[in-house]
Amino acid sequence: MRTPAYPSDLTDAEWALLAPLLPGPARRGRPRTVDLRAVLDGIRYVGRSGCQWRALPRDLPRWPTVYAYLRRWERDGTWERVHATLRHRVRVAAGRAPTPSAGILDSQSVKTARGGRAASTAASG
Repeated sequence: MRTPAYPSDLTDAEWALLAPLLPGPARRGRPRTVDLRAVLDGIRYVGRSGCQWRALPRDLPRWPTVYAYLRRWERDGTWERVHATLRHRVRVAAGRAPTPSAGILDSQSVKTARGGRAASTAASG
């Protein structure tokens, strides 16, 4: 395990909350050799800094490994489960209902996007 080096690194309390939500080791195949906490630190580093995957610091797992875990977790629903659990906890801590009852869609943004697409189509045609 590496020592926290970046503001985006998980605290022990955050890790204790997230670790049970991540998939366990595979029953078959090669044993896992990467530390999942370091993988999450890498994902958070890219998300917070906005750097390119290839610019991950060398004390984090290699970027292809971190990226592969993120993609796998997006495909198998792990990332959504983590998000839903955190959203639930934040809302309850704020004294709100655990699940949102409404959503907001900014219609002006939709109009702008549609107008931009139509304008670029007309210009290229």
